[in-house]
Parts: sequence; structure tokens; C-alpha cells
Amino acid sequence: MKKVLIIEDNEKNLYLLRFLIQNLGHEVVEARDGKQGLEKALAEKPDIILMDIQLPVMDGYETTRQIRSHEEFKKIPIIAITSYAMAGDREKTLNAGCTDYIEKPIQPERFIEKIKNYL
Repeated sequence: MKKVLIIEDNEKNLYLLRFLIQNLGHEVVEARDGKQGLEKALAEKPDIILMDIQLPVMDGYETTRQIRSHEEFKKIPIIAITSYAMAGDREKTLNAGCTDYIEKPIQPERFIEKIKNYL
């Protein structure tokens, strides 16, 4: 069983992600904004982080950069989950330190396929 930190402020998206991850048999830790996400990452030491980009308090780019600034988080997968799908958005998330990128709306089958690679 892996520990998955989901940093997401939208209740419906959080519910779907939680449901999909728990169905795979993994533990879920949740944060509702970037600052809380950073705190939970440091405290909980998750195996993977699912990162919304549009977050209150601190956006997903800055949250990712701050998580990556800690040595023990240099290699942990951080997957951006975002509705930003314009040219350059994928590169921007990867440049911030995200490992991969999944577009919203989430398609459960494709999401599970991709996430299994990191779990």
C-alpha cells in the first residue's frame, strides 16, 4: 500500500481522485490548498503527490517548487492534475518540477493507467 497525497481544492475532483486511489488499495492524505499541501507533504512523506495547479493560498507551481526544495522530495513523483491545457502549460508544469501532467476533466480509465506507472 502506497501513501498518496492529493492537493485539490475542488470537492468533486477530490472525491473522484480519492475514490480512484482508494479503489486501487492505497492510502489517501488530502490537502485543500498549496500551503496545507506543503505541510502535509513534509509531515506525511507520501509516495506520490497529485497536484492541482489552481489552488488557493499558494498555487501548484509554487507548492511543487517548495516541495522539491527539500532533499527527500527530489525524486518523488508529483503529477500535475490541471485544466490548463493551452500550448506551453505542460512545459510550465514540468519546469516547476512536476513529473507528469494529467488534464481535467479526469477520465478514470486513463487516469488509473497513468497513475499505476508511478505506484
